[in-house]
Amino acid sequence: MEVNKMRIDLLDNLKIIRMKTFVTCIIGTLALLLYSCNTSSPDLGLASLDNGRSNAESSHASYAGSNIDRLAFIRPGETVTIFDVEGAAVINHIWLTFNEARPNWFEPEGSANPGELVIRMYWDNASEPAVESPLGNFFAAGFGLRNEIKSIPVTVETGDGYNCYWQMPYFKAGKITINNESEKSARGFYYVIDYTEYKRLPRNTAYFCAQYRQEYPEKLGSDYLIADIEGKGHYVGTVMSVRARSPYWFGEGDPKFYVDGEQEPSIWGTGTEDYFLCAWGFSHYLFNYFGCTYMSSTGEEDLGIKYTLYRWHMKDAVRFSKSLRFEIEHHGWMSPDETDSGVADGHVEREDDMATVAFWYQKGQPKRFAPLPPYKERVLPNLDIIVEGKDMIGSVRHSPGKVELQKGYDWTGDGQILFTPAKENNAWLKADFMVEQEEYRGLILKLSHADNYGIYRVYLDGKPIPRVPMTTDMDYADPDKIEDIKIMNLFQKSSTPGSQIAIVEVVKDYYLGSSTLKKGKHTIRFEQVGKDPYSKGNSLGLDSFRLRQRWNKKRPSLGPNSAKSTRTERD
Repeated sequence: MEVNKMRIDLLDNLKIIRMKTFVTCIIGTLALLLYSCNTSSPDLGLASLDNGRSNAESSHASYAGSNIDRLAFIRPGETVTIFDVEGAAVINHIWLTFNEARPNWFEPEGSANPGELVIRMYWDNASEPAVESPLGNFFAAGFGLRNEIKSIPVTVETGDGYNCYWQMPYFKAGKITINNESEKSARGFYYVIDYTEYKRLPRNTAYFCAQYRQEYPEKLGSDYLIADIEGKGHYVGTVMSVRARSPYWFGEGDPKFYVDGEQEPSIWGTGTEDYFLCAWGFSHYLFNYFGCTYMSSTGEEDLGIKYTLYRWHMKDAVRFSKSLRFEIEHHGWMSPDETDSGVADGHVEREDDMATVAFWYQKGQPKRFAPLPPYKERVLPNLDIIVEGKDMIGSVRHSPGKVELQKGYDWTGDGQILFTPAKENNAWLKADFMVEQEEYRGLILKLSHADNYGIYRVYLDGKPIPRVPMTTDMDYADPDKIEDIKIMNLFQKSSTPGSQIAIVEVVKDYYLGSSTLKKGKHTIRFEQVGKDPYSKGNSLGLDSFRLRQRWNKKRPSLGPNSAKSTRTERD
């Protein structure tokens, strides 16, 4: 009897152990699946099958054996539909490319640039687009440029292969159009749009939305508006392009998210570069969730410097139930000649040129909070009085060598003055230009860079140009006080590190400071001080001399965080 009872107890224990083991295995398996589908594992949930069916719309050839797999032209003013599909679906990937704006073998007269093409997306037969943006800005490239980007939702290979991985669901119908606002055709437009068809989508599925907005310049007395959204959803990204209309650092403005109608922002950041996940300024960088695709100069305090930046909130989406208003201050440093105190100040309201694209998902059709300006109004206003190479070449004097007016797409007007010295060292060139009106303006040299250019310093009317550090103003009156002379290395590698982009010529602005030049003739002189060890020569390319408009204003300090209060805290 006792033996049978012991056997029964033993069997019961074994059953319990087996059951616990089975349950443990099930829990472990589920945990593993959940982990693999919800972390940064490369599985990305692909081990979980669904009932969708893959499909694609593309510019493929109309018959087998043909290689005509593109839209030959999108003519000026024309709108083409590249996606028009009915039924419930989710767009998973967009790839497209088109000929560059620069004249080439494909189109000798050049083509439309990315800023002249507008992408619009319509969900479920809406009359207004949920996405409306210049194509370049949508892909994190401002100012009509083609820039490389390496990020999770958007990748642009060498500035040519445009890829978008934002998921774009719709319940009944989806439509995507491209409108050409250029005076030139968009040549050789290729595309593939991958999507998954479903019988139905969950009711709480949100629409993908993106909207462009700009202020040239920013409005005094109010923060810059990036997004003004009504409905339930979450905010997922920002692209910002900015041009500094004053010297010194523009980026002290705090980002502010006003959630569900609140009067004070519950999410209040600490600065512009902080919002774009950098510190102590910007540099050219490309990361999964943030980056700077374009920086026109290495001098952050330069008058006219341009940036394009991106920040994706894929891991930290800003969620809202009724509404979201996203603004950013346009505060920053200001040079002494624009402050009412006459000293540099670190907390002043600025008037720079800014353009943004806001990205978000929401339930229901979005409100359009800003109309898209026509292309001519999206181009930055010209602030320069320009003295072209052709205006100066007749006055050029130089050391032994060859001088010519070189025409090309990258240069102003009829081209740059190209100087090829006969000797390797001690080359010099000077040229005259005329000032028609005495006016306080920024002085800008536009110079070319290539793999056969030299290192030069510059003199204006016989006085050396200083490096113009962040805390010092331009002073032409006493050249003896200039201890740190501006040196310009005009060498440029023939390709970008880690990229396949070939670089022939790069033209950059050099800010020389601000001054009131007297009416009449002035002389600019370049003296070679060396050559980069990797350079193939010591050439000089002078595109133009420019007198850039300055604000004729004296701005008050905003108080806390100003340079004066910071010094007081330290003392």
